[in-house]
Amino acid sequence: MDATPEPRWLSAEERQTWLALTSVLIRLPAALDAQLRRDAGISHFEYQVLAALSEARGQTLRMSMLAGLTEGSLPRLSQVVSRLERRGWIRRTSDPADGRYTLASLTEDGWAKVVQTAPGHVAEVRRLVFDPLTQAQYRQLRDIGRRVMRAIDPDDPCRTAPPSPAISASSQVAFTLDPP
Repeated sequence: MDATPEPRWLSAEERQTWLALTSVLIRLPAALDAQLRRDAGISHFEYQVLAALSEARGQTLRMSMLAGLTEGSLPRLSQVVSRLERRGWIRRTSDPADGRYTLASLTEDGWAKVVQTAPGHVAEVRRLVFDPLTQAQYRQLRDIGRRVMRAIDPDDPCRTAPPSPAISASSQVAFTLDPP
């Protein structure tokens, strides 16, 4: 009978690194969600949906693409988009190129919500992520994130996506885009 190979346990340093990473993965989304709920009355996931549409060409995406960009299932996304539709921020239509698909489009009121919400969200991201780090450290963080994402999903579109035209060099929403 062959012996089962010994697992590659984490070293003490690797374990400390892993615990620090898991703490960030758990607490950062909760902190961002709390700020958005307090200041804008929306969840972090709702903001991600609105922001993804704000950065898309024509502020419109297929629901399946939007689900991928927000890392949400189609049923979860559909529920959230229904809520955002009731608030007048998103409109759903059939895709004229292929009626099997549904398009989600940001409305003028949705654009206004993104413009209103983005500065506070960016300030919180800056406070929690960038202000505690040096420029060299956040470049390292970017490179580490890309490397880990390459191991998770080599085809991840966010890993190699160029900067969005909706985002200025200062990482704030550029208000020069024409609203929908």
